[in-house]
Amino acid sequence: MKNLLTIAGSDSSGGAGIQADLKTFAAHGCYGMSVITAVTAQNTQGVFRVQDIEPEVITAQIDAVFSDIRVDAVKLGMLSQPAAIHAVAAGLRKYQPQVIVLDPVMVSKSGYNLLAEQACQDLINELLPLATLITPNIPEAEKLLGRSIATKEDMMQAAQELVHRQEVQNVLLKGGHLAGEADDYLYLGEGTGRWYESARIATKNTHGTGCTLSSALAANLAQGLTLPQAVEASKAYVTLAIEHSLSIGSGCGPTHHFVTMYKKAGIE
Repeated sequence: MKNLLTIAGSDSSGGAGIQADLKTFAAHGCYGMSVITAVTAQNTQGVFRVQDIEPEVITAQIDAVFSDIRVDAVKLGMLSQPAAIHAVAAGLRKYQPQVIVLDPVMVSKSGYNLLAEQACQDLINELLPLATLITPNIPEAEKLLGRSIATKEDMMQAAQELVHRQEVQNVLLKGGHLAGEADDYLYLGEGTGRWYESARIATKNTHGTGCTLSSALAANLAQGLTLPQAVEASKAYVTLAIEHSLSIGSGCGPTHHFVTMYKKAGIE
């Protein structure tokens, strides 16, 4: 069994963040561990308050895990403050895990800023070069590059620019914010790219999809899939989870992380 570590924020409603990551790890047959960087008060309608964890506590969590348990892959999520980014970057440089998937979480679906303005450049300078793969959506890629992305051609150029200008190893640029279908573009560091196409699913229940996708990618990479294979498998997993998403709460409900397992168990 592979051991996976998520370094991210906690979602009190269970649909995103640490909770979504651990569910996704379990759904892929992996053992999940966590380093909590922030505690959020949120539900399906929005984020209402954030308490950042002190960097010394973040470092202590990282040391506690790596000093005792083999870590086969790391998923990075919400890192809202420069101090948290510095602590995580130092820990990753110290322990050098082979697989690092970075989901550059910046803004919640409800519009709450989850990355401080002064922390964006620290994210670019310290964490992007360490990541095996980054998984920005279009608004996040626009923030990283400082320009707009309006077409699929823009997406291809943006992914290439992230690799060649920002020293990113590989990029999966998610196209869900464009009109039309939900097509994603994978650009590899050696200069090759590939589109992954899927139909847009008519549902508002997409809370935590970015967290879920990046966690699935970490699990699939840890289990030996190539990057193109991992993207294909992870996208299929997320698509199925969205198709069977849960109408919980009054806002945007979560995806169904265990739909396949529930079906096999005969649970409706």
